[in-house]
Amino acid sequence: MKIGISHRLFLAILAAAALSVAAMFSIMQWSIDRGFLRYVNNLEQMQLTMIAGELEVDYAREGSWNFIRTDRGYWRRLLMTTVPTMECEPPGLAPPPPRPRPNHNGMENNHDRPAMRGGRHFMMRLLVQDDQDNTLIGPNLLPKNTILIPLRHQNKTIGHLGLLPLDDLSETHELRFLKEQKLTLGLVALAVVLVAAALAFPLAGRLVRPITRLTLAARKMAAGEFNTRVQITSADELGQLAQDFNLLALTLEQNEQTRRQWVADISHELRTPLAVLRAEIEALQDGIRLTTPESIRSLHGEVLRLNRLVEDLYQLSLSDLGGLTYRKEEVDIAELLNDTMAGYQLKFKEKEIALGNLPQVEQPITIFGDPERLQQLLGNLLDNSLNYTDRGGTLTIGLKQEDKMAILDFQDSAPGVPASNLNRLFERLYRVESSRNRNAGGAGLGLAICKNIVEAHAGTISARPSPLGGVWIQIAIPLGRT
Repeated sequence: MKIGISHRLFLAILAAAALSVAAMFSIMQWSIDRGFLRYVNNLEQMQLTMIAGELEVDYAREGSWNFIRTDRGYWRRLLMTTVPTMECEPPGLAPPPPRPRPNHNGMENNHDRPAMRGGRHFMMRLLVQDDQDNTLIGPNLLPKNTILIPLRHQNKTIGHLGLLPLDDLSETHELRFLKEQKLTLGLVALAVVLVAAALAFPLAGRLVRPITRLTLAARKMAAGEFNTRVQITSADELGQLAQDFNLLALTLEQNEQTRRQWVADISHELRTPLAVLRAEIEALQDGIRLTTPESIRSLHGEVLRLNRLVEDLYQLSLSDLGGLTYRKEEVDIAELLNDTMAGYQLKFKEKEIALGNLPQVEQPITIFGDPERLQQLLGNLLDNSLNYTDRGGTLTIGLKQEDKMAILDFQDSAPGVPASNLNRLFERLYRVESSRNRNAGGAGLGLAICKNIVEAHAGTISARPSPLGGVWIQIAIPLGRT
């Protein structure tokens, strides 16, 4: 049979409470037994001291122990007068109790004897010895832990008063008292266990309730409902788990939206050049357009655009999967930037965009990177400015060393990008429609590839408004090995 977590928690709490109560009951029972036995021993010690005093007085009056040997009733009268717990009249208010009468078997009838604390058990444990250790009253063989009180007269030991050890309680009223105490303790322990059981079940349900909500929410997420959220009802570990679950659900929901947008954007980007190719080919087939070098160049341009889009998608997918290989070495970033700019001089000149010279640096700025990937990074940034800068504009490039970082700045002129959209420039397939279109630019993958390359070199890339009216893209890459 499957046992739920709530029942497991209930049984665990109940078991812990029961074990605690059982341990407490055992300790308290042991403590009561030991404590009550100690109390009885102390009480008997006091009584023993009183009897010893009376014996010393009587010895001083008689001068020897003969009064004990000759007077058989002395010992009983002494105990009646010295032990305050004996159930008899106070001395002097009543005549001495009658001597024991023999029964029909010739034995003494003890029913007429008054009971004392400990009764005959206490009386039979008492003993008296003279100064020669001869036993006057009591047993001759004494256990090792027998209590002996010296009896003294004129600074001399005249004998001992002893009490055999009490190892266990045997009197009826004492046992009845202990039984009542243990019964009360047992009832209290049972009540505690019942209260623990009554509290454990709702407590277990309360602890499991957030887990149940998380389980149901997880099943909904597994079914594709990424907008599922759980209510946070506490600030403990379960509340933190619910908060992390909601964050996970939000991330999955955003990723799902991004995936759908990604698929839609890729479909749209591929459909446009394919539609143009199909239209031009069908026009050639129908004879609407003649097969001329111009029409062939147009078809070739659309194929190149489609090939460039597929290549960008491939490069981006490799970067996301970590499949791009980086063969890093010491690279002079200034030299690499100059070589890359040299290949774009003619393109910028044809569009009438002023491309300033790279500022001179006092010493080489060397970073540890992959020359091919860095050249791809610089080429994408130059293509971005070339495609999205108005004719007659300007592009300035800066390079400096600052705090062990190589800082690259690309600032172009209008058109600019709204400040609210600057952080999205590095998202794949993202374009600001007012300034970036398919005729002038690409598919919006160049800056996404740039971001992946920069992060692979432990650097950062950011975008901000340019003082020239366009976009200012800044790259920071650590110097030397990372």
